Amino acid sequence: MQESEYKKYVQLVTRHKERFVLWALLIMTLVFLVSYLLPRKYESSSTVFIEKNVISELVKGITVSPSMDDTINVLTYAITSRSLLNKVMESLDMNLGKEGNDELIRDLQKNITVKVKEKNNLFIISFSHSDPRISRDFVNTLVRLYIEQNTSSKRGESYDATKFLAEQIQNFNTKLEKAEGEVNAYKREKGGIISIDEGKLFEEINIAQQKLYDLQLRRRQLEGMRQVTRRANDPLQARLVALQKRLEELRVQYTDSYPEVLTVKGDIETVKEQLKTRKGGEPQPLDPQEVAKIDAEVSALKVAEDGLSRHIQQNREVLQRIPGAKAGLAKLEVERENQKKLYDELYARHGQSEVSKQMEVQDKATTFRIVDPAVLPVKPSSPNRIVIMLAGILGGLIGSLGLLVLRDQFDGSVKELSFVKALGVPVLAVVPRMVDAQQAITLRRRTHRIFAVAAVYFLLLLVFPVMELLQLPYMDRLLDHLTPISQGLWGMLH
Repeated sequence: MQESEYKKYVQLVTRHKERFVLWALLIMTLVFLVSYLLPRKYESSSTVFIEKNVISELVKGITVSPSMDDTINVLTYAITSRSLLNKVMESLDMNLGKEGNDELIRDLQKNITVKVKEKNNLFIISFSHSDPRISRDFVNTLVRLYIEQNTSSKRGESYDATKFLAEQIQNFNTKLEKAEGEVNAYKREKGGIISIDEGKLFEEINIAQQKLYDLQLRRRQLEGMRQVTRRANDPLQARLVALQKRLEELRVQYTDSYPEVLTVKGDIETVKEQLKTRKGGEPQPLDPQEVAKIDAEVSALKVAEDGLSRHIQQNREVLQRIPGAKAGLAKLEVERENQKKLYDELYARHGQSEVSKQMEVQDKATTFRIVDPAVLPVKPSSPNRIVIMLAGILGGLIGSLGLLVLRDQFDGSVKELSFVKALGVPVLAVVPRMVDAQQAITLRRRTHRIFAVAAVYFLLLLVFPVMELLQLPYMDRLLDHLTPISQGLWGMLH
């Protein structure tokens, strides 16, 4: 604010000081009246301590109970729930019907305040209402019903949990017995294959295969010896037999493309060509006893080869069935182990649930203890009359100044010579304000009287904030007496 404007406002207040004082007092009076006419609300509070029993710490890990954080987190929502507020309304006979109840419940929820002090495990429930008795009774009833409902619900949950776990234990016991039966039946059916060691069986097959090779080799040797026996005196035949024997030995270790095998084959073909082209080279007569002996041994070797081949084939088939049989058993055993694991966990949880149920039944778990019940409030919590009245005093001064400025703006008369000169209008003469001495004395005396009355009235107004500060309920009692009268007059007028 510039200095010229400040001086302008000071001069304006000085020139209309009586009007300034009267308007300020009028505004203050109106604000004071409003502070008393605003609807009063009384707030009641109750403090509840969430106490955790010593037994809860002793059986920690054995029982299953909600944590303190969970209890506090759900508290704010549970205590303003529609169901709980309906019960409170029924207890206090506040029901207004279905539609009225919905509106009343929303109004109640707005006026309920829940403050939680997690460090101290405390929560404070406050409620504001125009009737102090309803405010007190509502808070006490709300806290009582919440504690009863909380205790009842926790007991119900413990009973339901224990019953559910008992049913599930029976169910999973049946499943476990069925799984064990399937495992035992499978073992009885596939036990012979399952018990076989795959490594040993594979080694046994290799050994049998080696024996079979030996038998085949022996049989071929005997067959070659029979040819030798037939042609023992023929050098070409003897060489042919020796080459064939050598060829069989080489084939055991090498393939047909091996150089030495090719060489032996070539020699055999050469000897065969020589046998075909010679003259008078007829074979010698056979030795019957020797040939019969060799034939009997060859026959025995063939029988042994057939038996050993069947044995190897059977073992190979068994070896192929072992992985499938063991996989089937493993699947059944996994299913049985899963059922057993669930059964054991359910059985352990059932024990914990039983202990938790007994703690809830005997009130050994978390309990709510009312530290400070709600009492009848004497002083209204709202409106805050002291703040309103102090604001009214300040607003009266500012408002009165504003009204003076507004009035001055609507006043069209010329108040300063500079204003006329600024318009470019010639000023013919300036007539100074002439004040009669007797009239000045009269005006000054009137001003003094107005200021004196205003001062007394202002002091009288200050009595009201002082009464509010000292919590003296005289005005509330007066208003309580006047309210029925005003309501009666209002009813007569309507």
